[in-house]
Amino acid sequence: MPPKKNTAKTSKETKSDGDKAGGKEKKGGNAVKVRHILCEKQGKCLEALEKLKAGQKFVEVATAYSEDKARQGGDLGWMTRGSMVGPFQDAAFALPISTVNNPIYTDPPVKTKFGYHIIMVEGKK
Repeated sequence: MPPKKNTAKTSKETKSDGDKAGGKEKKGGNAVKVRHILCEKQGKCLEALEKLKAGQKFVEVATAYSEDKARQGGDLGWMTRGSMVGPFQDAAFALPISTVNNPIYTDPPVKTKFGYHIIMVEGKK
């Protein structure tokens, strides 16, 4: 019986190690506050990615490159699980929370039926 108890502790420890600041930082949750840069052509999206890697702010790159109606900084707001296309949703829920000044984004861009997306997440709940 002691091995079973140790196994249970290990899985609990693993779960708490995955949490950051006591919040749901893992792939779980039901909603993400997301920004993206959407380009129809892969080349344009890769050019935007290079700007981000060079240190340009996410909002500036989104305003200059995104072809989406949310191009003003790429802000899509809170999106719930099930309201996004598959690959976009998978990437959004897999990303850690970051800020527009220090974004953690999808690299390479995510391809969907709408085009190529560079995605970052500002919050999860």
